[in-house]
Amino acid sequence: MKQLIALLVLLCAAGLAAAANPTYGEHGMALFGGKDGLYASHLPMFHAPHDYQVLLKLRLADQAQDRALRARLDGKAALWTLAPEKFELDRLAPGAAHPLRRFKADLVQGHFEQGGKTQYAGAGVIVEQVLLFRQLAAQPAQTSTARYIQLGGGAQRYLVKQIDSRPDFDHIVAIATPRTAPHQSFNVNKHALDEPAAAALQRAVPGSRVIGTVYFSTEDLK
Repeated sequence: MKQLIALLVLLCAAGLAAAANPTYGEHGMALFGGKDGLYASHLPMFHAPHDYQVLLKLRLADQAQDRALRARLDGKAALWTLAPEKFELDRLAPGAAHPLRRFKADLVQGHFEQGGKTQYAGAGVIVEQVLLFRQLAAQPAQTSTARYIQLGGGAQRYLVKQIDSRPDFDHIVAIATPRTAPHQSFNVNKHALDEPAAAALQRAVPGSRVIGTVYFSTEDLK
């Protein structure tokens, strides 16, 4: 009995500690990729616990699910989202004391808060690499250019806008490109909160073709 009580006390203390962490919460993510890789982009806001832009490379623990998902996403600009169990987002930061390597999430075709349909419930997600982790500045700011990060090194890549002003927009674009195309970040002109034209993005990545927009939103970044 004493051991059971001690265990319950420890679990309760751990739960309170997690809840006290300012980054603890349900961190929804856009999910995209294909045969060359799967990626997730945390859907950020300018307030805790969601005031971080985070990009992950990941895979599903179930190999059959992983293969099936990659095949369904490959060559498309379809939006899927992750609705994960609650966790402390700062466990994904470089040098975190207790880094997050794995979590469970519902994999949703569409937006999990906007009528999306769950395709895989409680799937095991393994974090292969944290590609970007940066806290957003809450102060109003303006920029004249939009900076895009390239993800993936194959024939299908993704452009993800760096959140660097307030208000701003969250933008993920799927492109087809030669495997030999430069793999680098770039800037394009920014016009208020308008989605940059496909032609401007294509000029920035020689030989590329925009497949389509995976995700574009201004609602959470006002």
